[in-house]
Amino acid sequence: MTAPPHEARPARPGRALPDTQQGMRRRNLSRVMHTVSAEGPLSRAAVASRIGLTRAAVSSLVDELIRSGLLEELGPERPGRVGRPGSALAVSAKGPAGIGAEVGVDHLAVCAVDLRGRIRARAVRYGSNRGRSLEPVTEQLTGLVRTVVAEAEVEGLWPAGLAVAVPGLVARDGRTVVRAPNLDWHDADLGALLPSDVPLAVDNEANFGALAELWLGDGTPRDFLHVSAEIGIGAAVVVDGRLLRGTRGFAGELGHVPVHPDGPECPCGGRGCLEQYAGEKAVLRAAGAEPVEDRVGLLAGRAAEGDEAVRRALREAGTALGIALTGAVNLLDPESVVLGGALAGLAPWLLPSLRDELARRTAGPACPVSVSELGPQGPLLGAAHSVIRGVLDDPASAVAERV
Repeated sequence: MTAPPHEARPARPGRALPDTQQGMRRRNLSRVMHTVSAEGPLSRAAVASRIGLTRAAVSSLVDELIRSGLLEELGPERPGRVGRPGSALAVSAKGPAGIGAEVGVDHLAVCAVDLRGRIRARAVRYGSNRGRSLEPVTEQLTGLVRTVVAEAEVEGLWPAGLAVAVPGLVARDGRTVVRAPNLDWHDADLGALLPSDVPLAVDNEANFGALAELWLGDGTPRDFLHVSAEIGIGAAVVVDGRLLRGTRGFAGELGHVPVHPDGPECPCGGRGCLEQYAGEKAVLRAAGAEPVEDRVGLLAGRAAEGDEAVRRALREAGTALGIALTGAVNLLDPESVVLGGALAGLAPWLLPSLRDELARRTAGPACPVSVSELGPQGPLLGAAHSVIRGVLDDPASAVAERV
Protein backbone atom coordinates (compact mmCIF):
# COMPACT_ATOMS: atom_id res chain seq x y z
CA MET A 1 0.00 0.00 0.00
CA THR A 2 1.29 3.44 -0.89
CA ALA A 3 2.38 5.42 2.13
CA PRO A 4 -0.17 8.08 3.17
CA PRO A 5 0.60 11.76 2.69
CA HIS A 6 2.52 13.39 5.49
CA GLU A 7 0.56 15.16 8.16
CA ALA A 8 3.07 17.39 9.95
CA ARG A 9 3.36 21.01 9.07
CA PRO A 10 5.61 20.63 6.04
CA ALA A 11 9.14 21.98 6.18
CA ARG A 12 8.39 23.82 2.98
CA PRO A 13 5.05 25.63 2.67
CA GLY A 14 2.30 23.34 1.44
CA ARG A 15 1.01 24.01 -2.03
CA ALA A 16 -2.42 23.06 -3.28
CA LEU A 17 -1.92 21.40 -6.62
CA PRO A 18 -4.39 22.88 -9.12
CA ASP A 19 -6.61 20.75 -11.35
CA THR A 20 -4.55 21.49 -14.42
CA GLN A 21 -2.41 19.26 -16.57
CA GLN A 22 0.66 20.45 -14.67
CA GLY A 23 -1.07 19.88 -11.34
CA MET A 24 -2.08 16.37 -12.40
CA ARG A 25 1.49 15.59 -13.41
CA ARG A 26 2.81 16.79 -10.05
CA ARG A 27 0.29 14.59 -8.25
CA ASN A 28 1.35 11.62 -10.35
CA LEU A 29 5.01 12.30 -9.62
CA SER A 30 4.09 12.13 -5.94
CA ARG A 31 2.21 8.86 -6.44
CA VAL A 32 5.26 7.32 -8.11
CA MET A 33 7.57 8.51 -5.33
CA HIS A 34 5.30 7.24 -2.55
CA THR A 35 4.89 3.87 -4.26
CA VAL A 36 8.59 3.29 -4.86
CA SER A 37 9.41 4.55 -1.36
CA ALA A 38 6.90 2.21 0.30
CA GLU A 39 7.31 -0.90 -1.88
CA GLY A 40 10.51 -0.57 -3.91
CA PRO A 41 12.62 -1.67 -5.56
CA LEU A 42 10.01 -1.90 -8.34
CA SER A 43 10.08 -1.91 -12.12
CA ARG A 44 8.26 0.70 -14.17
CA ALA A 45 5.65 -1.91 -15.06
CA ALA A 46 5.10 -2.74 -11.39
CA VAL A 47 4.69 0.95 -10.53
CA ALA A 48 2.19 1.36 -13.38
CA SER A 49 0.21 -1.59 -12.06
CA ARG A 50 0.18 -0.20 -8.52
CA ILE A 51 -1.04 3.30 -9.38
CA GLY A 52 -3.24 2.52 -12.39
CA LEU A 53 -1.39 4.48 -15.09
CA THR A 54 -0.05 3.28 -18.42
CA ARG A 55 3.53 2.08 -18.63
CA ALA A 56 4.32 4.90 -21.04
CA ALA A 57 2.99 7.52 -18.62
CA VAL A 58 4.89 6.01 -15.70
CA SER A 59 8.07 5.76 -17.76
CA SER A 60 7.90 9.49 -18.50
CA LEU A 61 7.36 10.31 -14.83
CA VAL A 62 10.18 8.00 -13.76
CA ASP A 63 12.58 9.55 -16.26
CA GLU A 64 11.84 13.00 -14.82
CA LEU A 65 12.40 11.77 -11.26
CA ILE A 66 15.68 10.12 -12.23
CA ARG A 67 16.89 13.33 -13.89
CA SER A 68 15.96 15.20 -10.72
CA GLY A 69 18.02 12.80 -8.61
CA LEU A 70 15.03 11.49 -6.63
CA LEU A 71 14.94 7.97 -8.10
CA GLU A 72 17.75 5.72 -9.27
CA GLU A 73 17.93 2.53 -11.31
CA LEU A 74 19.49 -0.46 -9.60
CA GLY A 75 19.82 -2.65 -12.70
CA PRO A 76 17.73 -5.56 -14.07
CA GLU A 77 15.11 -7.14 -11.84
CA ARG A 78 15.83 -10.48 -10.25
CA PRO A 79 15.89 -13.46 -12.68
CA GLY A 80 13.02 -15.86 -12.97
CA ARG A 81 10.38 -13.40 -14.09
CA VAL A 82 8.50 -14.02 -17.33
CA GLY A 83 9.38 -11.69 -20.21
CA ARG A 84 12.14 -9.17 -20.61
CA PRO A 85 13.40 -7.99 -17.20
CA GLY A 86 12.82 -4.36 -16.34
CA SER A 87 15.15 -2.12 -14.42
CA ALA A 88 14.47 -2.01 -10.68
CA LEU A 89 13.78 1.47 -9.29
CA ALA A 90 14.50 2.77 -5.80
CA VAL A 91 14.44 6.14 -4.14
CA SER A 92 17.87 7.73 -4.35
CA ALA A 93 20.49 7.26 -1.66
CA LYS A 94 21.66 10.77 -2.50
CA GLY A 95 19.78 14.01 -3.12
CA PRO A 96 17.27 15.49 -0.63
CA ALA A 97 17.73 14.95 3.10
CA GLY A 98 15.35 15.76 5.91
CA ILE A 99 17.05 17.67 8.70
CA GLY A 100 15.36 17.02 12.02
CA ALA A 101 16.17 18.87 15.24
CA GLU A 102 14.98 18.59 18.82
CA VAL A 103 15.14 21.13 21.63
CA GLY A 104 14.91 19.21 24.89
CA VAL A 105 15.03 20.50 28.42
CA ASP A 106 18.44 18.89 28.87
CA HIS A 107 19.75 18.35 25.34
CA LEU A 108 19.83 19.49 21.73
CA ALA A 109 19.89 16.99 18.87
CA VAL A 110 20.01 17.14 15.07
CA CYS A 111 20.00 14.42 12.43
CA ALA A 112 19.86 14.04 8.64
CA VAL A 113 17.66 11.35 7.10
CA ASP A 114 17.81 10.38 3.42
CA LEU A 115 14.90 9.39 1.15
CA ARG A 116 15.40 5.76 2.17
CA GLY A 117 14.82 6.67 5.80
CA ARG A 118 18.40 6.10 6.90
CA ILE A 119 20.12 8.40 9.38
CA ARG A 120 23.19 9.71 7.56
CA ALA A 121 24.51 12.24 10.09
CA ARG A 122 23.78 13.10 13.71
CA ALA A 123 24.95 15.54 16.41
CA VAL A 124 23.91 15.88 20.07
CA ARG A 125 24.74 18.38 22.81
CA TYR A 126 23.86 17.56 26.42
CA GLY A 127 23.25 20.28 28.97
CA SER A 128 20.31 22.01 30.62
CA ASN A 129 18.31 24.50 28.56
CA ARG A 130 15.93 25.35 31.38
CA GLY A 131 15.97 29.05 32.13
CA ARG A 132 18.42 29.88 29.33
CA SER A 133 17.52 32.75 27.03
CA LEU A 134 16.40 31.90 23.54
CA GLU A 135 19.39 33.26 21.60
CA PRO A 136 22.20 31.06 22.98
CA VAL A 137 20.03 27.95 22.65
CA THR A 138 19.17 28.64 19.02
CA GLU A 139 22.78 29.62 18.33
CA GLN A 140 23.98 26.24 19.59
CA LEU A 141 21.22 24.46 17.69
CA THR A 142 22.20 26.30 14.52
CA GLY A 143 25.78 25.14 15.01
CA LEU A 144 24.62 21.52 15.26
CA VAL A 145 22.48 21.96 12.14
CA ARG A 146 25.46 23.34 10.20
CA THR A 147 27.60 20.40 11.33
CA VAL A 148 25.01 17.81 10.29
CA VAL A 149 24.34 19.49 6.94
CA ALA A 150 28.07 19.58 6.19
CA GLU A 151 28.41 15.87 6.99
CA ALA A 152 25.37 15.06 4.86
CA GLU A 153 26.71 17.05 1.92
CA VAL A 154 29.89 14.95 1.96
CA GLU A 155 27.54 11.97 1.42
CA GLY A 156 25.95 13.61 -1.62
CA LEU A 157 22.88 14.92 0.20
CA TRP A 158 21.36 18.40 0.36
CA PRO A 159 18.91 19.75 2.97
CA ALA A 160 15.32 19.79 1.74
CA GLY A 161 14.14 21.47 4.94
CA LEU A 162 14.56 21.76 8.69
CA ALA A 163 11.90 20.60 11.16
CA VAL A 164 12.32 21.34 14.88
CA ALA A 165 10.60 19.51 17.73
CA VAL A 166 10.05 21.53 20.91
CA PRO A 167 8.43 20.73 24.29
CA GLY A 168 5.73 23.36 24.12
CA LEU A 169 2.76 24.91 22.37
CA VAL A 170 3.47 25.97 18.79
CA ALA A 171 1.37 28.46 16.85
CA ARG A 172 -0.18 27.47 13.57
CA ASP A 173 2.41 29.55 11.75
CA GLY A 174 4.79 26.65 12.34
CA ARG A 175 7.59 28.79 13.75
CA THR A 176 6.46 30.48 16.99
CA VAL A 177 6.66 28.70 20.36
CA VAL A 178 3.75 30.25 22.22
CA ARG A 179 4.64 28.66 25.54
CA ALA A 180 7.14 26.06 26.71
CA PRO A 181 6.86 25.96 30.54
CA ASN A 182 9.84 23.66 31.11
CA LEU A 183 12.07 25.97 29.05
CA ASP A 184 10.42 29.18 30.31
CA TRP A 185 9.88 30.32 26.70
CA HIS A 186 6.97 32.56 25.73
CA ASP A 187 6.10 33.77 22.21
CA ALA A 188 9.52 32.72 20.91
CA ASP A 189 9.87 33.20 17.15
CA LEU A 190 12.32 30.44 16.21
CA GLY A 191 11.94 31.34 12.56
CA ALA A 192 13.78 34.60 13.17
CA LEU A 193 16.74 32.88 14.85
CA LEU A 194 17.26 29.58 13.03
CA PRO A 195 18.89 29.14 9.58
CA SER A 196 16.92 30.93 6.87
CA ASP A 197 18.54 29.19 3.91
CA VAL A 198 16.29 26.11 4.24
CA PRO A 199 12.50 25.86 4.69
CA LEU A 200 11.59 25.64 8.38
CA ALA A 201 8.81 24.01 10.38
CA VAL A 202 8.46 23.95 14.18
CA ASP A 203 6.06 21.62 15.98
CA ASN A 204 5.37 20.09 19.37
CA GLU A 205 7.64 17.15 20.17
CA ALA A 206 4.69 14.87 20.98
CA ASN A 207 3.21 15.52 17.54
CA PHE A 208 6.46 14.58 15.83
CA GLY A 209 6.74 11.53 18.07
CA ALA A 210 3.27 10.40 17.08
CA LEU A 211 4.02 10.89 13.38
CA ALA A 212 7.21 8.86 13.73
CA GLU A 213 5.15 6.10 15.34
CA LEU A 214 2.61 6.27 12.52
CA TRP A 215 5.23 6.17 9.76
CA LEU A 216 7.92 3.97 11.30
CA GLY A 217 6.16 1.88 13.94
CA ASP A 218 5.61 -1.80 13.32
CA GLY A 219 1.87 -2.45 13.14
CA THR A 220 0.82 0.88 14.66
CA PRO A 221 -2.90 1.50 14.03
CA ARG A 222 -4.15 4.66 12.32
CA ASP A 223 -6.19 5.69 15.39
CA PHE A 224 -4.17 6.01 18.58
CA LEU A 225 -3.18 8.26 21.45
CA HIS A 226 0.58 8.75 21.68
CA VAL A 227 2.10 9.75 25.02
CA SER A 228 5.58 11.25 24.92
CA ALA A 229 6.99 11.35 28.41
CA GLU A 230 10.27 12.78 29.65
CA ILE A 231 10.77 15.72 32.03
CA GLY A 232 7.51 17.00 30.56
CA ILE A 233 4.63 14.88 29.33
CA GLY A 234 2.85 15.54 26.05
CA ALA A 235 0.38 13.63 23.97
CA ALA A 236 -0.81 13.57 20.39
CA VAL A 237 -4.04 12.19 19.01
CA VAL A 238 -3.96 10.47 15.62
CA VAL A 239 -7.34 9.87 13.97
CA ASP A 240 -7.47 7.96 10.69
CA GLY A 241 -3.79 8.60 10.14
CA ARG A 242 -3.98 12.37 10.76
CA LEU A 243 -3.09 14.50 13.76
CA LEU A 244 -5.96 16.04 15.68
CA ARG A 245 -4.52 19.50 16.35
CA GLY A 246 -7.38 21.50 17.82
CA THR A 247 -8.53 24.99 16.89
CA ARG A 248 -5.25 26.71 17.81
CA GLY A 249 -3.00 23.70 17.30
CA PHE A 250 -2.58 23.12 21.04
CA ALA A 251 -4.28 19.72 21.39
CA GLY A 252 -2.45 17.08 23.42
CA GLU A 253 -1.28 18.90 26.57
CA LEU A 254 -1.74 15.79 28.70
CA GLY A 255 1.04 16.75 31.09
CA HIS A 256 -1.02 19.65 32.38
CA VAL A 257 -4.19 17.69 33.02
CA PRO A 258 -4.84 17.91 36.79
CA VAL A 259 -4.47 14.57 38.53
CA HIS A 260 -4.84 15.99 42.06
CA PRO A 261 -6.24 19.55 41.88
CA ASP A 262 -4.72 20.52 45.24
CA GLY A 263 -1.32 19.03 44.42
CA PRO A 264 2.04 20.77 43.97
CA GLU A 265 2.49 23.82 41.79
CA CYS A 266 3.46 23.28 38.16
CA PRO A 267 5.54 25.60 35.92
CA CYS A 268 2.42 26.03 33.78
CA GLY A 269 0.75 27.89 36.67
CA GLY A 270 -1.63 25.11 37.65
CA ARG A 271 -1.54 22.67 40.54
CA GLY A 272 -1.43 18.90 40.66
CA CYS A 273 -0.64 18.44 36.97
CA LEU A 274 0.31 15.00 35.67
CA GLU A 275 3.92 16.11 35.15
CA GLN A 276 4.24 16.60 38.91
CA TYR A 277 3.60 12.88 39.39
CA ALA A 278 4.82 11.09 36.27
CA GLY A 279 7.55 13.28 34.75
CA GLU A 280 11.17 12.13 35.09
CA LYS A 281 12.01 14.63 37.83
CA ALA A 282 8.88 13.74 39.79
CA VAL A 283 9.70 10.03 39.69
CA LEU A 284 13.29 10.68 40.77
CA ARG A 285 12.04 12.83 43.63
CA ALA A 286 9.54 10.19 44.75
CA ALA A 287 12.23 7.50 44.55
CA GLY A 288 14.68 9.57 46.59
CA ALA A 289 17.21 9.47 43.74
CA GLU A 290 19.62 12.23 42.75
CA PRO A 291 19.32 13.64 39.19
CA VAL A 292 21.93 12.26 36.79
CA GLU A 293 22.45 12.52 33.03
CA ASP A 294 20.91 9.10 32.32
CA ARG A 295 17.90 9.38 34.59
CA VAL A 296 15.90 6.64 32.92
CA GLY A 297 18.87 4.27 32.96
CA LEU A 298 19.33 4.93 36.68
CA LEU A 299 15.68 4.28 37.48
CA ALA A 300 15.46 1.19 35.26
CA GLY A 301 18.62 -0.28 36.77
CA ARG A 302 17.45 0.25 40.34
CA ALA A 303 13.97 -1.06 39.57
CA ALA A 304 15.44 -4.18 37.96
CA GLU A 305 17.57 -4.72 41.06
CA GLY A 306 14.44 -4.69 43.20
CA ASP A 307 14.73 -1.21 44.76
CA GLU A 308 11.30 -0.90 46.36
CA ALA A 309 11.40 2.90 46.60
CA VAL A 310 11.95 3.19 42.83
CA ARG A 311 9.35 0.55 42.06
CA ARG A 312 6.80 2.29 44.28
CA ALA A 313 7.55 5.63 42.59
CA LEU A 314 7.03 4.06 39.17
CA ARG A 315 3.79 2.38 40.26
CA GLU A 316 2.50 5.74 41.46
CA ALA A 317 3.59 7.39 38.21
CA GLY A 318 1.75 4.69 36.26
CA THR A 319 -1.36 5.31 38.33
CA ALA A 320 -1.18 9.04 37.65
CA LEU A 321 -0.74 8.38 33.92
CA GLY A 322 -3.73 6.05 33.99
CA ILE A 323 -5.91 8.67 35.71
CA ALA A 324 -4.98 11.35 33.17
CA LEU A 325 -5.37 9.00 30.21
CA THR A 326 -8.79 7.80 31.34
CA GLY A 327 -10.44 11.09 30.41
CA ALA A 328 -8.82 11.11 26.98
CA VAL A 329 -9.70 7.47 26.31
CA ASN A 330 -13.32 7.94 27.42
CA LEU A 331 -13.63 11.08 25.29
CA LEU A 332 -11.83 9.92 22.13
CA ASP A 333 -12.18 6.11 22.12
CA PRO A 334 -8.79 5.48 20.45
CA GLU A 335 -7.85 2.07 19.14
CA SER A 336 -4.80 2.03 21.40
CA VAL A 337 -2.49 4.09 23.59
CA VAL A 338 1.23 4.14 22.70
CA LEU A 339 3.76 5.07 25.38
CA GLY A 340 6.84 6.73 23.88
CA GLY A 341 9.61 9.06 24.94
CA ALA A 342 12.15 8.34 27.62
CA LEU A 343 9.64 6.76 29.99
CA ALA A 344 9.10 3.96 27.48
CA GLY A 345 12.28 2.52 28.97
CA LEU A 346 10.45 2.23 32.31
CA ALA A 347 7.40 0.49 30.86
CA PRO A 348 7.83 -2.83 32.74
CA TRP A 349 7.21 -1.01 36.03
CA LEU A 350 4.82 1.70 34.80
CA LEU A 351 2.40 -0.36 32.73
CA PRO A 352 0.80 -2.63 35.35
CA SER A 353 -0.64 0.22 37.43
CA LEU A 354 -1.38 2.30 34.31
CA ARG A 355 -3.37 -0.53 32.74
CA ASP A 356 -5.15 -1.28 36.01
CA GLU A 357 -6.23 2.34 36.32
CA LEU A 358 -7.47 2.47 32.71
CA ALA A 359 -9.38 -0.80 33.08
CA ARG A 360 -11.00 0.39 36.29
CA ARG A 361 -12.00 3.83 35.05
CA THR A 362 -12.84 3.56 31.34
CA ALA A 363 -16.49 3.28 30.42
CA GLY A 364 -15.95 0.71 27.66
CA PRO A 365 -13.56 -2.21 27.24
CA ALA A 366 -10.01 -1.55 28.42
CA CYS A 367 -7.94 0.28 25.82
CA PRO A 368 -4.76 -1.60 24.79
CA VAL A 369 -1.50 0.09 25.81
CA SER A 370 1.72 -0.62 23.93
CA VAL A 371 5.28 0.69 24.10
CA SER A 372 6.96 2.50 21.21
CA GLU A 373 10.08 0.81 19.85
CA LEU A 374 11.38 4.26 18.91
CA GLY A 375 11.65 5.37 22.54
CA PRO A 376 13.20 8.80 23.06
CA GLN A 377 14.27 9.03 19.39
CA GLY A 378 10.67 9.43 18.20
CA PRO A 379 10.39 13.25 18.11
CA LEU A 380 13.74 13.72 16.35
CA LEU A 381 12.98 11.02 13.77
CA GLY A 382 9.46 12.35 13.25
CA ALA A 383 10.85 15.82 12.57
CA ALA A 384 13.36 14.57 9.99
CA HIS A 385 10.85 12.27 8.32
CA SER A 386 8.28 15.07 8.06
CA VAL A 387 10.66 16.81 5.66
CA ILE A 388 11.11 13.59 3.66
CA ARG A 389 7.34 13.14 3.48
CA GLY A 390 7.11 16.66 2.09
CA VAL A 391 9.50 15.67 -0.72
CA LEU A 392 7.45 12.57 -1.48
CA ASP A 393 4.23 14.60 -1.46
CA ASP A 394 5.49 17.23 -3.91
CA PRO A 395 8.79 16.17 -5.50
CA ALA A 396 8.57 18.79 -8.26
CA SER A 397 8.55 21.65 -5.76
CA ALA A 398 11.38 20.12 -3.73
CA VAL A 399 13.60 20.06 -6.79
CA ALA A 400 12.47 23.51 -7.98
CA GLU A 401 13.47 25.04 -4.62
CA ARG A 402 16.90 23.46 -4.95
CA VAL A 403 17.55 25.03 -8.36
